[in-house]
Amino acid sequence: MRVTRRRAGRAAALAAAASLLLAACGGGDIDSGDSGGSAGGADCGDFNMAINPWVGYEASAYVVGEVAAQKLGCNTNYLKLKEEIAWQGFGSGKVDVVIENWGHDDLKKEYVDKQETAVVVGPNGNVGVIGWYVPPWLAEANPDITNWENLNKYASDFSTAETGDKGTLWDGDPSFVTNDEALIENLKLDYEVVYAGSEAALIQGFRNAEKNKEFYLGYFYEPQWFLSEVPLVKVDLPAWEEGCDADPATVACDYPEYILDKIASADFMASGSPAADLVSNFTWTNDDQNQVALYIANDGMSGEDAAQQWIDDNPDKVDAWING
Repeated sequence: MRVTRRRAGRAAALAAAASLLLAACGGGDIDSGDSGGSAGGADCGDFNMAINPWVGYEASAYVVGEVAAQKLGCNTNYLKLKEEIAWQGFGSGKVDVVIENWGHDDLKKEYVDKQETAVVVGPNGNVGVIGWYVPPWLAEANPDITNWENLNKYASDFSTAETGDKGTLWDGDPSFVTNDEALIENLKLDYEVVYAGSEAALIQGFRNAEKNKEFYLGYFYEPQWFLSEVPLVKVDLPAWEEGCDADPATVACDYPEYILDKIASADFMASGSPAADLVSNFTWTNDDQNQVALYIANDGMSGEDAAQQWIDDNPDKVDAWING
């Protein structure tokens, strides 16, 4: 494992982000802060990269941030913020980039269309899938459990202390994109949503359920490094069709496939910063992200070290981002 580089830009990074605070749940407040900086220079200036609370996002953010620091002389600041909080920073200059956006048409209407403080930069190359999953042992033992129409049959098996006689559907961080409470109501399922609180808690729940042969139904998503450890099986909800989820209160269909995109401050993208060109050119695959996320989550590497390993192993891709 590569030794972490000396953090020459840390003092500047902390000063630049002094108004951002990392909340205990990993979400933050746009007016108070927790950040780290990477060595960089004055050619690019500060580059403020939001980090939303899941490891795949961290993988993308640290790779782009470290390339900006090393190749462009940027002083990269990593700002740990939940999704909507990060978007609030576009207008003030406290956030330059959200590198992995999952849909969020509501936020686009507010910050891109109405306030005009943000712009959609384009796809980042990742394709996102959200849904309900069960551990593989459970799908093998009960093949019909992957059809939503059979879930009520198993509701008591999924019950927990939090839900009593009803089944439990485990969700992650409350800030994640989810229609689950509406889906349960509109599909007339005898379940309740319980928030595990984080991606890490969901992963541990699935890991324990597979190891101990326990019933566990949870919200999960791809790209995700954990699927290479435990190949979760997706439950088939009613097929998504255009417009079926237009009203959050009446949604009764599966999640769409998300073409994940990059959102950036309008001022930043018009600033002439070389980091803006990097953001425009950045694209990679689900496998790329999963590899860096695996370094962070499974191998215990820091975000900077994980990014450095990938950068060292993929010089052609990095050169393409730099040279456009």
